[in-house]
Amino acid sequence: MNMQAYERKRLVVVGNGMAGMRTVEEVLARAPDRFRITVFGAEPHPNYDRIMLSPLLAGEKRFEDIVINRLDWYEANGIELVAGERVVHVDREARLVAGEHGTVRPYDVLLLATGSDPFVIPVPGTDLAGVVTFRDVADVETMLEAAHRGGRAIVIGGGLLGLEAANGLARNGMEVTVVHLVPTLMERQLDPTAGAMLAADLERRGIHVLTAADTEALLGEDRVRAVRLKDGRELPADLVVMAVGIRPNAALARSIGLECRRGVVVDDGMRTSDPRIFAVGECVEHRGVTYGLVAPIWDMTKVCADRLTGAAESVFAAAVSGTRLKVTGIDMYSAGDFVGGAGSEEVVFRDPARGVYKRLVLREERLVGVVLYGDARDGGWYLDLLRRGEPLGELRDLAIFGEAVATAAQGSGAPADPAAALAALPAEAEICGCNGVCKGKVLNAIEAQGLKTLDAVRAHTKASASCGSCTPKVEGLLKLALGTGYTAPEGEKPMCRCTGLGHDRVRREIVERGLKSIPAVMAELGWTTPDGCHICRPALNFYLLCAWPGEYRDDAQSRFVNERMHANIQKDGTYSVVPRMWGGLTNAHELRAIADVVEKHRIPTVKVTGGQRIDLLGVRREQLPEVWRDLNAAGLVSGHAYGKALRTVKTCVGSEWCRFGTQDSTAMGIALERMAWGSWHPHKVKLAVSGCPRNCAEATIKDFGVVAVESGWELHVAGNGGIKVRVTDLLCKVATKEEVLEHCGAFLQLYREEARYLERTAHWVERVGIDHVRRRIVADEAGRKALHERFLHAQRFAQTDPWAERASAVTRRAETPAAEPFRTLVPAE
Repeated sequence: MNMQAYERKRLVVVGNGMAGMRTVEEVLARAPDRFRITVFGAEPHPNYDRIMLSPLLAGEKRFEDIVINRLDWYEANGIELVAGERVVHVDREARLVAGEHGTVRPYDVLLLATGSDPFVIPVPGTDLAGVVTFRDVADVETMLEAAHRGGRAIVIGGGLLGLEAANGLARNGMEVTVVHLVPTLMERQLDPTAGAMLAADLERRGIHVLTAADTEALLGEDRVRAVRLKDGRELPADLVVMAVGIRPNAALARSIGLECRRGVVVDDGMRTSDPRIFAVGECVEHRGVTYGLVAPIWDMTKVCADRLTGAAESVFAAAVSGTRLKVTGIDMYSAGDFVGGAGSEEVVFRDPARGVYKRLVLREERLVGVVLYGDARDGGWYLDLLRRGEPLGELRDLAIFGEAVATAAQGSGAPADPAAALAALPAEAEICGCNGVCKGKVLNAIEAQGLKTLDAVRAHTKASASCGSCTPKVEGLLKLALGTGYTAPEGEKPMCRCTGLGHDRVRREIVERGLKSIPAVMAELGWTTPDGCHICRPALNFYLLCAWPGEYRDDAQSRFVNERMHANIQKDGTYSVVPRMWGGLTNAHELRAIADVVEKHRIPTVKVTGGQRIDLLGVRREQLPEVWRDLNAAGLVSGHAYGKALRTVKTCVGSEWCRFGTQDSTAMGIALERMAWGSWHPHKVKLAVSGCPRNCAEATIKDFGVVAVESGWELHVAGNGGIKVRVTDLLCKVATKEEVLEHCGAFLQLYREEARYLERTAHWVERVGIDHVRRRIVADEAGRKALHERFLHAQRFAQTDPWAERASAVTRRAETPAAEPFRTLVPAE
């Protein structure tokens, strides 16, 4: 008999967001056959992670990356999803829920998870076009559309959401100003010192910050054009983002007569004034408090699921939670009562050179608050101390230096063992703050489900599935549980013997954890060799350059000798020097200058290269700066023939001279080289442009090849003319020069961001598949434009001529052999 299905109660959930769907997940975990579930969602999407809207705006994530429960999950669990339909009425007497498009569903139990609404300050002009909030995917799409047009953005609000919006818009090329009412950014999470450091970091990123600035009006006729402050200043604006806070969305609850104050009033079991109606998330008010952080909301969902299923009579009591800023590269954490005041004392550590600031607030020898800036790796440890509420004892004088130092000093004095520290944590210790996952839940899932990979743990527990800062701990638990049975994520081979992590994982950690130096990467990710080796150091140097253009300072000593010397070392110890010739084009002035240099420095061999350049062979090391200086004086710059970089753009004469030419291939080649010169890559990159399908420039064996046809241009990628010849894959066909440049920039940036160090484009495309590249560059127009913009942004800092920088006498002295401590670590190729 199938009486169980017949007797199941009807649970209707209003809200397809994180709180509502986490409650459903908790209900299914406790009693999978208790309810027939219907979910109403106002947005036309499955459930997604709102915590990840900031990386979505910044271009670090795609929408499919932040979906939590895909449509097949609803189907597999027998859940009816009514997407894109807002609930407009609830008949409490008849127990019916009605949607705005006419959908009506009965309920036995109703769960309200209506979230919050963005607060819009009451000033004139908020109804103008170009004024947006930052709460959902639709807002992100609106901001990205505006960013693609360029211009200036004003973000009103210097809290978490405002700064994340500002970072995302700046990453997309807009000129951004943050306007904040009070003197300290993120005043609810940071003290004035940390707030000032944050403001300075944002200014260095090109984000202008105005604090103690009160908005008076938004100006414009049909569309916003400026923001006027009460002190009379007017700030030009093409886009205004309101990010000044949120308020509980209790409108539906009020309309049906439930008790509401600021939010929907609930008891300790998350039940509203109607015993058949529960509420969770940002819409609720519990004991006079509303919540906007995710950790207490996860606690609500567990209590609510206990009460709905009868699994337990648990009660909600919000624990202290911590806050991180999801702006890539800014390491910040705060928790508890960091303001302090009467009866409290402060322990402060500050290292201005490293940009590190730590402040602990103690009361009666107990930790009650913490602010970390510049080094937040110990945030979870401090939060655990804070939640325990125990006197610090001998930790009192050590805690400011972090977990590793404190643990070592309490024990033998040896460096702390992260694995032993993780093993010593109690089962209830929180591992993932974003998703409220404790150590015991992770270990139980690994054992019960036979989990063996990080992705599997993420899928079953949600641990490390959001911001990723807890990933090392989750991997540590996998290692504890599986021992030698644990393998690196995604089957990646370790980069080298200094680490067990693969290239892809290291790249993700650099971005997600905001690591901005080689020592920081090695310390944070547990390198076993303090200085690394000749394999990992060049790779880390490139990954950091790619992740933080304009912020990371290139480490010359972590490059191969050719790149350190900006010339190609030859078998006799001399070097070859190859000046750049744009698109293979030259003139009498350049040729005369090269001839003069050859004669003056008695360079023994001059050869035309396969890439249409002139190679000066046999230059002694001590001659290099003078050769560079003399070539620079004639306007010639480095051809980067020595680098993991753009080498050449080979061209034929095209339609300007050739009777078969269909387009001006030489001009196109010059435009591509002007755009892309100086760009560093995982391996050398060569381009070519042929003026007709006869393909005299051999474009179909280049990393990026362009072939002119009558209707425009064919774009080819991932060719290789080396030991193993690989003919290119056709990417697409385009009509204009601008499209060629955009597709090329996007392809090069995708290669820079995804390929492993020393992996040619041919091998990368064979690994990920040409369909993946076409999806990212051809099918996804917005994604292509974002990639191209990131490439151009990086080029602002990359297009400097190393020869000119090294030609001065001071630099020559700095380039003596004694200045190369890593020479044995990073040899010639």
